[in-house]
Amino acid sequence: MTRRVPVGGGTGWKLRMMNAMTHEDVLIGRSVLEVDTPALLLDQGACDRNLRKMADAFAGHHCQLRPHFKNHKCTALARRQLEAGSAVGMTCAKLSEAEVLVAHGFDDVLIANQIVGPGKAQRLATLNRTAVVRVAVDSPDQVKWIGVAAATEGVTVPLLVEVDIGMGRCGVTSAEATLDLVREIQACQGVSFWGLQAFEGHTPYVNDPDERGRTAVASMQVAVDVRRAVEASGVPVQGISGGCTSNYGIADLVDRLDELQCGTYATMDWRYQQAIPDFEIALTVLVSVLSRPRGGTAICDVGLKGMAADFGTPQIKGHPEVEIAHFLSEEHMTVQKTPDWRVGDKVQAISSHACSTCNLHRRMIVHDGAKVTAVWPIEASGCLT
Repeated sequence: MTRRVPVGGGTGWKLRMMNAMTHEDVLIGRSVLEVDTPALLLDQGACDRNLRKMADAFAGHHCQLRPHFKNHKCTALARRQLEAGSAVGMTCAKLSEAEVLVAHGFDDVLIANQIVGPGKAQRLATLNRTAVVRVAVDSPDQVKWIGVAAATEGVTVPLLVEVDIGMGRCGVTSAEATLDLVREIQACQGVSFWGLQAFEGHTPYVNDPDERGRTAVASMQVAVDVRRAVEASGVPVQGISGGCTSNYGIADLVDRLDELQCGTYATMDWRYQQAIPDFEIALTVLVSVLSRPRGGTAICDVGLKGMAADFGTPQIKGHPEVEIAHFLSEEHMTVQKTPDWRVGDKVQAISSHACSTCNLHRRMIVHDGAKVTAVWPIEASGCLT
């Protein structure tokens, strides 16, 4: 096929012949080191072991896994999470992520955040024509918007009342406020009350596992107490959904907890692994050495546009001796105390935040350590609405 592309800063055109085989197909079977940089890499063996470990942790338990799509935003990886077992559906952070999941055949999705306005309510109602897409609420306005749209579409949208269990972000702050909102839901057409959303987001990066566990259990117990108060009023609660990777062990410690929304376990990053070394780092960014301007210093071809650093600067896989001296540029990373790297050499960098890093890329290069085994599109990259 042919495609016209701009040449010379857009001042002229040339006719470019393109092979029907896509660039992704060409990569499969080739060495990882042949991939153009920067590129998001996923070690398939490490990832599969992470998926298996998490699925096994939930096998045979009442509390089930609802993996969080926001970690990687890749439907191929989401499908593997469900196929690994012990999962009841997917969690996502945004309505647009839910739209991607439903478009790719996922039929049980929870949006673990609030949506506002009639436009988004209409999109949510439309999704519920072909799938079950639940959403968290903490305001009567949200309930009304969703109810009006759902009634127009002839669907019923299941709602979870979010309870603030210590993070201080969204959510109602008492059992009384929860009951008030439940009554709003019961009085509104087009919606139904499903249960409670509860996220102990103030605990995941507590490095001491005993302290983290105690804090997480105490926090989730707040949601359990709210559940009991709601049930004592005569309203059934189908479940409590919440949690994260670093607290996956609380499934055995908190009575009446039904779902855990673990996410980062699939890919991991160096900061999360500090807190929970149970899972392997599967996600890296392949980068090239662009320049060796001074002795011991290398400039690599990735910056904030290709790798997140919100929890700390990157690390270089296999090279604990190096230091990232500067990581505030858009396209460059300055590495000091480097070995005898040459211009053109390629190394793998590990981000401090896998979720934000995946959102910066459009594809994931899957490999077995040496060769590319697959190329997965990151369909929900950039989904912010």
